[in-house]
Formats: sequence, C-alpha cells, structure tokens
Amino acid sequence: MGRQRTFDEAEVIAQSASVFLRQGYEGTSIDDLLAATGLHRGSLYKAFASKRGLFLAALQRTLPNLVSGDNTHNSTDDDTRNTHRDTRDGTHKDTPSDAHDDALDLLLVALLELAPRDPEVRALAAAALAHLSHDQAADLLGQRLLARAHLAGH
Repeated sequence: MGRQRTFDEAEVIAQSASVFLRQGYEGTSIDDLLAATGLHRGSLYKAFASKRGLFLAALQRTLPNLVSGDNTHNSTDDDTRNTHRDTRDGTHKDTPSDAHDDALDLLLVALLELAPRDPEVRALAAAALAHLSHDQAADLLGQRLLARAHLAGH
C-alpha cells in the first residue's frame, strides 16, 4: 500500500498558482513548481499528473474569485499595482480585491498561453467569463493586462 499524502493540496495549488502568475505557464518548469511547493517529483505527478494538471487545478481553484470578486474594481489603483508587485515577489495579500486580481492574472495566462490550443482551458475560461458581456470582459481583461505591464493609465 502506498504512502498517504503528507501535503496540503490547497497550499500546493496556491503556491503553484503564484509561480504561474510570476512566470507564465510556458515559463514555468516542473523544477520551478517542485522548488515552490517542496514536493518530490513523484508526489507532484501522482497528485496532479502533469504541469498542465497542476495549472488546471490552480485555474479551477482561482476562477471562482472572478464571480465572487468585485468586477467593477479599478485595475489602475495603487492596490492593484501593489498586488502585482507582491505577486512578483511571491507574496500575497489576502483581500477580495487581491484574489480577484490574481484570478484575472491567471485567466490571462490561460487565455494567452493555453486556450488557443487547449479546449479544456478554453471551456474553463469561457465559463469564467460567461457572466460578463463581451465588452465587459474585454474591458476587465484589458485593464488588468495593462496593469500587469505597468501601463495602466496610458
């Protein structure tokens, strides 16, 4: 009989999401995820099957924050710039606004890097945006993309 899991799956997913937020999907290696989570390679593969599996788990865990978050949040304010800075440092604040911005950031990674070629990621992204009109989604994602690039207000 195999050993029982000795890690907190939610914590591993959150730590991995932070890496994906900082480095993107393609820029993140399995070794990056192992370093961030402290897992052994076998444990990661047993729990999540692959880097993609871990990204999907992070996306599924994070996307509900889009619906529960404040969709009118202004992505150009100081809190958003600080959230971006904190995310790059690997630390997070625990406010609803930060969770919403992190969800948007991970959604941007999904849309830009995976959705064009991955139907499952595309379906998750579409479901996450279904409560918004096309113009609202474009505005929200566009503002967040500019904030991540430190171009908000330009």
